[in-house]
Amino acid sequence: MPGERLDQKTIEQIWHDYLTTGNSMRYLGPLNYREFRTLMRWLPKNPRCRICNTPFSGIGGTLVKVALGRESSVLNPSMCNICEKFAREYRGGAEVEISMLFADVRGSTTLAEGMAPIEFSHLIDRFYRAVTDILIESNAWIEKLIGDEVTGLFIPGFAGPQHARLAVEAAQAILQATGHGRLEGPWIPVGVGVHTGTAYVGAVGKEGGMTDITALGDAVNTAARLAANAGPGEILVSEQAWNAARLGSGLGAEGAEVRQLQLKGRSEPVEVRVLRAA
Repeated sequence: MPGERLDQKTIEQIWHDYLTTGNSMRYLGPLNYREFRTLMRWLPKNPRCRICNTPFSGIGGTLVKVALGRESSVLNPSMCNICEKFAREYRGGAEVEISMLFADVRGSTTLAEGMAPIEFSHLIDRFYRAVTDILIESNAWIEKLIGDEVTGLFIPGFAGPQHARLAVEAAQAILQATGHGRLEGPWIPVGVGVHTGTAYVGAVGKEGGMTDITALGDAVNTAARLAANAGPGEILVSEQAWNAARLGSGLGAEGAEVRQLQLKGRSEPVEVRVLRAA
């Protein structure tokens, strides 16, 4: 099936299956998902893809890189690059429910004004590393590192059905990692927005040229605007993400503050829950 000319409806169904189950083997190889995982598990050695067991080092890592073109992904180095390979084979995407996390440095302009450029770049690099380490551990796709903001996508096929809960927990971990909640204060002020909703996830870019995997739609814009409205040390969780995260999860934060926000482009206020670092 790889390389076969497919109509757009079929490609959309392929993407939908892939994004909701994480299983692309029936589209990219002769083995089924379980057979491939079993085979990869016997190849040395760790680290390996958390989803399909593809090894990234040793003889096994060299073998799968040469024979299958598989190595660690730019979206999440704890997963293999099957996502990028899949995007090149089947340009398109699908609408799926995902959870999105935007982590934004608050007052970065003021911070930059009080530092030498090289000092500020080191601070932002430290911020990137702290946030991406948490997103990697949460099985999120790291979609963007732009300026003073990091975007993580929690896709059900990779983060699992509790993707909203993982996104909220990752947001809490980000505040902890950046020093919020400490008596001496954070080493960098960060606000986070978390939203769950339907987005278009797929490959965009020039045919035969650079291809990016991204998420598009109103839900993505909502998540970004929540982060923009979050104060230092705050996590703004949309009502949709809050309900999805708490469903059967036992997530704490009883009595979290409820806030009404007037987001840009919205005629009606948006209700959010406000979480802070412990």
